Order: sequence, then structure tokens, then C-alpha cells
Amino acid sequence: LDIKKQVFENLEKYRTPGTLITSNTSGIPIKFMSEGRSDDFQKHFCGTHFFNPARYLKLFEIIPGPKTSPEVLDFLNGYGEKFLGKTSVVAKDTPAFIGNRIGIFSIQSLFHMVKEMGMTVEEVDKLTGPVIGRPKSATFRTVDVVGLDTLVHVANGIYDNCADDERHELFKLPEFISTMMDNKWLGSKTGQGFYKKSKNDKGKTEILTLDLDTMDYRSKKSAKFATLELTKTIDKVVDRFAVLVGGKDKAGEFYRKSFGQLFAYVSHRIPEITDELYKIDDAMKAGFGWEHGPFQIWDAVGVDKGLEFIKAEGLEAAAWVHDMKAAGINSFYAVKEGATYYYDIPKKSVEKIPGQD
Repeated sequence: LDIKKQVFENLEKYRTPGTLITSNTSGIPIKFMSEGRSDDFQKHFCGTHFFNPARYLKLFEIIPGPKTSPEVLDFLNGYGEKFLGKTSVVAKDTPAFIGNRIGIFSIQSLFHMVKEMGMTVEEVDKLTGPVIGRPKSATFRTVDVVGLDTLVHVANGIYDNCADDERHELFKLPEFISTMMDNKWLGSKTGQGFYKKSKNDKGKTEILTLDLDTMDYRSKKSAKFATLELTKTIDKVVDRFAVLVGGKDKAGEFYRKSFGQLFAYVSHRIPEITDELYKIDDAMKAGFGWEHGPFQIWDAVGVDKGLEFIKAEGLEAAAWVHDMKAAGINSFYAVKEGATYYYDIPKKSVEKIPGQD
């Protein structure tokens, strides 16, 4: 923060009034960056957060400071979509903004669940990859690519700055992550993380997997689940969710647990990180490469079913979900005349998502 402030102080000496200045960050609150700058500077200043690798990931989060003018936000929103080819999402100035707040929650909840359910790294990656419309690198391989230290940095930031988060304790790192950090097993950049490339006796390259119980590397094990076999003939990812959560094996249990936790969490993030539920879905699709956002998945399994999963985890959905049901609205999204509508929480009615015309 001190470096950013020095840079802005220097910029202010040469900047023409009306010039836009934005800063890319995933952790520093925007409100601190423009402190002490002139009114004109603060009006034309905001955060613009790109997701790495920026040329492939579409998410472009725009985070206003306390004095950012609405015209600047409108301009950047359109600029991001039209000229940068991004999915622009205006976020609130909360720790980790939208994408990383939900994404890191999702990864952390899997970190805790993998031990609780006695699962292997391969099993989790099998269940959280293309079968549910997520990248091939799924969970653990993605962490290896991004770097464990980066993930830990964001998770610690959320833990330190979101004391009121109802799942605050979940952002504490499990023991196996601390061990990996101590050993500098940070992923691709250090040559080993959850996976490690190694040469066997015959000089052939082999990919080894970290055993989370022994913390030793071992040969890859194949992960097979009866529930996944049932989805082989279902081409559309969105149609698979109902089958997956109905599974009678460990996979079915895994999906019910992880979706129950995710649904509860995203429901409580409104209005904290955004007022509109579709922005959470947009951020997860564009920033983490998910084909469907959390509320779309919840619609796919059914709102009532989702509430059952939440309850089974000993959690509560936010009150607005029950208000929505009480108003006779049974899904977060609806399509009418070729346009997508979403449930607008403050208005308690179904509104058209802007920008479709």
C-alpha cells in the first residue's frame, strides 16, 4: 500500500484533471489507495482487477473507491466488455472482491472436506473437473498452477479482514497446507505441489501425487465412481447436477456436502459483496472458468433440494432465499422472450439482467 500511495502522489503532480487512474490488486482495499489525493483524482480513480493469466481469463472486476463517479464505472464497464473482450463486473470494496472471495471459499471448503471424507487428491480432481463444467485442472492441479503461496496469501487476507464472515474459521489453513508451505512445495514454480513430475528407474517421466495422510509422494491412483458413470450419456453439464447430487456413493455425498456449503455461503454474501446474485455467477464463470455459477447450479438441482443440502450441513441459507420462496418464486433465474431474468433481492421481484439488448 505504501508503494502505491507514493506512486499516486507522484502521478498527481503531473496528471491532467479528468484523467482516469486505476490500479490492479486482489487484496488491498481501494478506499485506502486514494486517501489524501485530490477530489478530482478520487472521482476518477478505482480498482480494476484482472485474473491471471489475464489473456485467457475473462473476469474484469471494477471496484469503486468512496468517491468514484458513476460515469467512470459505466465507462469502464463498457470498455471492459467492448474493447478488452472481458466480462466486466462492478464489485464492492470488500476483501478479495467477488471472484476470489467465493473461489477461495470453494477451494478451502474442499481442503477441509478432503480430510473429513478421507478422499485422495485424484478423487477430488476427478469430481471437480469437466464433469461439472470446470477446467481440466479441477482443484488441486489449479492450485499447483496458480501457486500455493498466492492462494494462502488471499485466504489469510480474508481470514484477517472478514471477522464477521459466518464461515470465518474455514479460512484457517489445514495442517497439510502449512506443511507444504514450510517445505516450499508451492506447485509448478517450485517443481512440486500436490503433484510432482519425476523420472522412474527406466528414465520415464511419471507424475506422482501427494498423499495427504503421509505427506509423501506416490504413484497416481485412478479415481472411479459409479455416480459419474451415470452421467456419461448426459451431454449438457447443467443436466448432470441433479444426477450427481442423487448419487448413492461417496461422489454423491461429496456433491451434496460441497454444494450445500457453497449455496449457503453465496446466499450470505449478498448484499455484502454485491447486491445482484447474477454478478456472483458471472464472476465465477469468468474468473475461475466455471461453466455454471453457484446460483445456476442451485437452480439446476432445485431450490428446495439445495436448502435440504444446506440444512444437512448444519448451516442456514440467508433469509432472502426464504422470502423469495414465500413470494412464490421458485428459481433464481428465468428466461422470457429470449432474455434472462434474475431475482432482484431488494425489489423482491424478477428483473431483466441488463446489457442483453
